[in-house]
Amino acid sequence: MERYAGALEEAGDGARQQERHYQLLSALQSLVKELPSSFQQRLSYTTLSDLALALLDGTVFEIVQGLLEIQHLTEKSLYNQRLRLQNEHRVLRQALRQRHQDAQQVCRPHSLPVLQAAQQRELEAMEHRIREEQRAMDCKIVLELDRKVADQQSTLEKAGVAGFYVTTNPQELMLQMNLLELIRKLQQRGCQTGKAAL
Repeated sequence: MERYAGALEEAGDGARQQERHYQLLSALQSLVKELPSSFQQRLSYTTLSDLALALLDGTVFEIVQGLLEIQHLTEKSLYNQRLRLQNEHRVLRQALRQRHQDAQQVCRPHSLPVLQAAQQRELEAMEHRIREEQRAMDCKIVLELDRKVADQQSTLEKAGVAGFYVTTNPQELMLQMNLLELIRKLQQRGCQTGKAAL
């Protein structure tokens, strides 16, 4: 008798899982209609069904939320690094301007053109260095963000989320961004109306 009760419970769990899968798939199909037609065509029934299966137990929602939080922290950190560099450059420019003004005030009139030419060369050299530092910082930021994208792709691929793998192909990246947007919208719906009713 206990074996029979256990079998009924497993059948009930299977039916609940099947119903949840159907609800997720239906919600995904509805959300896909909001995407541009070029992406709608690339999201087959099988892909959406596989995505719905991956979302069943809620783990992928937690993974996506964690990845989003990590991304926001990374972006904030990189933004603050760039701001610090810009502030350092602003201070350097002000100090150089002040030094140049002080030097011009004590300079003899006949030496002023020579001093101004030297100061112009110094200013140009500093501006060149600043541009190089900013370019290097921007390259570092882009590389760090690219690394984060690859980490996110790898994490979602390992979690079995359909459509995710490490790539730099712009069309595939847009498709993955759209898939993430679908997951995020499902997550918001789930939070607003409860996980049972999507």
